[in-house]
Amino acid sequence: MVLSRCPMWHVVLVAAAVITLQAVPAATRAEEPAGAFTSLFNGKDLSGWQGDLAGYEVVDGELRCKKGAGGGLLTTKEFADCMLAFEFRLTPGANNGLAIRAPTTGDPAFEAIELQILDDGHPKYGDLQPWQTHGSIYGVVAAARDCLKPAGEWNTEEVTVQGTKVKVVVNGKTIVDADIAPYRDGKATPDGRPHPGLARTQGRIGFLGHGDEVHFRNVRIRELAAAKLP
Repeated sequence: MVLSRCPMWHVVLVAAAVITLQAVPAATRAEEPAGAFTSLFNGKDLSGWQGDLAGYEVVDGELRCKKGAGGGLLTTKEFADCMLAFEFRLTPGANNGLAIRAPTTGDPAFEAIELQILDDGHPKYGDLQPWQTHGSIYGVVAAARDCLKPAGEWNTEEVTVQGTKVKVVVNGKTIVDADIAPYRDGKATPDGRPHPGLARTQGRIGFLGHGDEVHFRNVRIRELAAAKLP
């Protein structure tokens, strides 16, 4: 028999490996998010995007919001629960935004969920409200500060929206981990204004320029299983 010619230590190692594989709990494997990341920006042109196409350009594989231009640039496809990952580089004092579950009409700051993209440490923003800082859900949830690298350097950001839960991680630091259900259900928002977009369950992803040059790259998305709404 082949097995009888194998050294005893080899048999022991094989048996241990089998036991180890069988010991991995099924629950652990099931907790891994389904699906893989797909690119939203091909690095060549604005295929898959709509809106203010003239306000953005593709340079050296980057998606750039033009200085003095750049309004809302939205995906042509709608997304529900998802994880969005991207890199961004701010110019000094730059202001932009990230739209989540956005419709094609109306102000995304209220008709969708807008996350701030902002060089919030710049002197001109000395009077910011807490819910205006980078990564904040505009008007609704304030993000933790001091997550950004100096203007001109690349930052990483991951945004996960699942049901009414929103999580924002910038450069490895969690700056928002919130449940927007209370505000969706009538609790007054910090800015005192209605945000009907909090009740949306799907929509477009987009960048919301404010006339400042901002660079984006490696924009990709991972669709997640729908969460049960509270």
